[in-house]
Amino acid sequence: MTEAQHPDAAPLVIEPDGLRALVAVLGERGYRVVGPTVRDGAIVLDELRSAAELPWGSTATQDAARYRLEPRADGAAFGWAVGPHSWKSELLPARVRLWRARRDASGAPVVEEEPAPERPLALLGVRPCDLHAIAIQDRVLRDGAYADRDYAARRERAFTVVVNCGVPGGTCFCSSMGTGPRAHGGYDLALTELLDGGHRFLVEVGSGEGAWVAARLPTRRAAPLDTEAAAAVTAAAGESMGRTVEAADLPSLLARNLEHPRFDDVAARCLTCANCTLACPTCFCTAVEDVNDLVDGSAERWRSWDSCFSIDYSTIHGGGVRRSPRARYRQWLTHKFGTWVEQFGTSGCVGCGRCITWCPVGIDVTEELAAIRATDGEVTHAHA
Repeated sequence: MTEAQHPDAAPLVIEPDGLRALVAVLGERGYRVVGPTVRDGAIVLDELRSAAELPWGSTATQDAARYRLEPRADGAAFGWAVGPHSWKSELLPARVRLWRARRDASGAPVVEEEPAPERPLALLGVRPCDLHAIAIQDRVLRDGAYADRDYAARRERAFTVVVNCGVPGGTCFCSSMGTGPRAHGGYDLALTELLDGGHRFLVEVGSGEGAWVAARLPTRRAAPLDTEAAAAVTAAAGESMGRTVEAADLPSLLARNLEHPRFDDVAARCLTCANCTLACPTCFCTAVEDVNDLVDGSAERWRSWDSCFSIDYSTIHGGGVRRSPRARYRQWLTHKFGTWVEQFGTSGCVGCGRCITWCPVGIDVTEELAAIRATDGEVTHAHA
């Protein structure tokens, strides 16, 4: 959120053309607008030059290891849940140069840090679960004792437009995790797409910068019928989640079931491909690579995404700490739903379902947690 919230600001309504104005106003304000668009058979995130690039009339059906783009007859712009991309692709890019070192004319070493992007980001179409994911990464990468300079610079000036969910995906379980389908602050503007009674968007202002942008859009004050319709949209979404999980006491459940045979079962299926961690909006593991140029003697340091599913990630002088797929999956699951709470005060999962959809063998985290809970306390043997 750019400035203090404005919880008492009256809700507004814009017509579909108001989205075109929104993208234009943000661009004129100097933001680089990033939002959903259709490409390569999926709804992905990319830079938007016009609201015409939004996925109007598109939806997606999702299940374990399954994603299909399909048409919608009502022309909705946000009639879908989440795609393969999360906002960490913009805030924590998959690969970024951190600094470059060279020698000046006198031979003295000069280190040049990578400058922050010139244009601040405007994130258009952030789902409430992903808004929670951004807040989680803020705690890890910006608000802790050792802030990531690049992440902090990208977040500092970011403008966030949330879109409350009306159409959960088949793998969504944000209601179980308390992260959706409606946002309750932490945004500049929040939209709820309304289709009954005419296509329109309820607009809620969450910051001073959001108020500045909203004042330049073609709006009208929301009527009670509009606010009631918006509440009905998210209430219906909350009751139609594709998945559920019993989230209570997960840290203690996992802590007392570290040798559960379910970890053997999932290890027999897991490819350790890292799709789940790459698609996850909260996973933040990275690696650092130094690159030397033998021609001019310069050197660069690059940061790139990594994964706890990679055997090299935990390699130290004596070899890999987690050599088996079982050990790596257990580390991921127990950290995401267990020890993350101790570290950062919240669960590491927001219930977006991407890890289920984009797992090539269809491993379903809600199924794995339910299986462990169903046999809690019944495990008597231990693994070496």
